[in-house]
Amino acid sequence: MPPSDEIAGLLPLPPAAFHILLAVAQHDRHGYAIIQDVEERTNGELRLSAGTLYRSIQRMLEQGLIVETSERPAPDLDDERRRYYRMTPFGEAVARAELRRIEGLVRIARKQGLTPERA
Repeated sequence: MPPSDEIAGLLPLPPAAFHILLAVAQHDRHGYAIIQDVEERTNGELRLSAGTLYRSIQRMLEQGLIVETSERPAPDLDDERRRYYRMTPFGEAVARAELRRIEGLVRIARKQGLTPERA
C-alpha cells in the first residue's frame, strides 16, 4: 500500500483525471475509447478534448496512476498507432481516496441541508 501522504498529495484529483481512471478501471483503453467512455458515462456532460486527454494522460503516467500497456487486441481489430492504458495499483488507491473525499463532501453538504433539486 502506498504511503497515505503520497496519495493525499494528489488530491483533489482534477475531474478529467478521475474520469480517466474510471475509464481504465475495468478495461485497457486507448485515447479515443477513453473519450467515448467518459462522454457516455456522463451522458455527454463531460467531453474531453484530445488536448485535455493527452495532457492528463502524460501527467498521470508521470505520477504512476496509469501505465501504457504492451498488450493489444487482435491485429485485425486494432490500429497499431494506438496506445493502450491501464490503471496501476497506486492509481486505484488514489481513485479510492478521491471517492472517499467526494463522499465526505456530499455528507457535509447533506448535513447542511443541501440536497440535489428534484426535477
